[in-house]
Amino acid sequence: MNKIGRLNRGIFILFILCSITVSGQNPIISNQYTADPTARIFEGKVYLYPSHDIPSPVERLKEWFCMEDYHVFSSENLVDWHDHGVIVSQENIPWVAPGSYAMWAPDCVYQNGKYYFYFPSTPAGEQRRGFAIGVATSDKPYGPFIPEEHPIAGVSGIDPCVLIDDDGEAYLYWSGHGMSVAKLKKNMLEIEGEPQQIEGLPEGFKEGPFVFKRNDIYYYTFPWVREKTEVLAYATGENPKGPFKFRGVIMDESPVECWTNHHSIVEYKGQWYLFYHHNDYSPAFDKNRSTRIDSLFFDPDGSIQKVIPSLRGVGITPAKAQHIQLDRYTAISPTGVSIDYLNKDNLFEGWKLILNEKNSWARYSRVDFGKENLSKVKIRVFSRTGGSACLRSIEPDNRVVATFNVASDKKWQEISVPLESVVEGIHDLQLSLLNEGDLEIDWVGFE
Repeated sequence: MNKIGRLNRGIFILFILCSITVSGQNPIISNQYTADPTARIFEGKVYLYPSHDIPSPVERLKEWFCMEDYHVFSSENLVDWHDHGVIVSQENIPWVAPGSYAMWAPDCVYQNGKYYFYFPSTPAGEQRRGFAIGVATSDKPYGPFIPEEHPIAGVSGIDPCVLIDDDGEAYLYWSGHGMSVAKLKKNMLEIEGEPQQIEGLPEGFKEGPFVFKRNDIYYYTFPWVREKTEVLAYATGENPKGPFKFRGVIMDESPVECWTNHHSIVEYKGQWYLFYHHNDYSPAFDKNRSTRIDSLFFDPDGSIQKVIPSLRGVGITPAKAQHIQLDRYTAISPTGVSIDYLNKDNLFEGWKLILNEKNSWARYSRVDFGKENLSKVKIRVFSRTGGSACLRSIEPDNRVVATFNVASDKKWQEISVPLESVVEGIHDLQLSLLNEGDLEIDWVGFE
């Protein structure tokens, strides 16, 4: 191993030892920005390889995308996500221009007994402009990853995606000056032959290809600006290099403007999921994005059903293991409900649910009570007026779980009350305001 490789390995091991655990619904990572999420299934877990938006430390990128490194996250239940720390940084890649902050959308695949991490960035040297795509390798999906000395020759662009076909052949897709594809050599570090353009896609700006295969159909999915901002769209074909036939839109433009969307699609434990991003933690600046997940379904003919973005996301929430964030609701009453940030000075603290009309309600699905003998429920709440709220288990039954009587106060309160009925198994919960007034709810939790 060369000197750079030894240095990188030591640095990356240090990062891995500093890993932390985060959890949540949508967005799923709540302690940092995570954009362009590529999800892969390795070793029976979902591994997430996003890019990492940061507030720019340099003036020239104050109003643009700024990314200096990559983290990797893993989960077995799509609710609790483990941050393994930084796996690749611009400071440790020989060919990347120092201080370029251009570590854009990546991908990772397993082949030849190794994990290959593909990423774009700005090459060093005045003779090179635009982006190149590099590779880092590891024996484990969480690193340490050792970058190659040079980017892939003959490839210029962003947003790499690699498809490993059923016969073991690998194909590299990327965007920039159109949408391109090239077959990878067996070493996964070089392309074989000249790149070719993808045919059959609609007119308009396109980027971020993600290609997968299902039932012998190749799905070429991509962000597409059909009007003013990006939708997620797809085409299908019978060959990994195309041509492809445009099929439609997977996800519409966001009603709250976030110019980009970027995604991946994977099957895990029999269910397909769409990973994508939105600017939840940065509503005023859409260059700081966060990863979301929603379930994805196919029609019998292979068509992808349109995905409606949700706050609830996916997965089953343990009743006892964590606070239940009702502001990530499944459904709400037509009036009297809103959400807002808990702390306008630190949006990563999350949101609060606000009920301000009699009989207004919010519903949160799929809470697992197991068979534990839970006896109390606690709520963190704030109310200027005072009020009462009822927590019900509405699916699969309809019964009162607890009633909260909240006194008016100028600060947040934590109120604990006994359960009015024993709850076991998986239930949907609904919190309703019983009288006039207002309640602001941070979370509920069982004990």
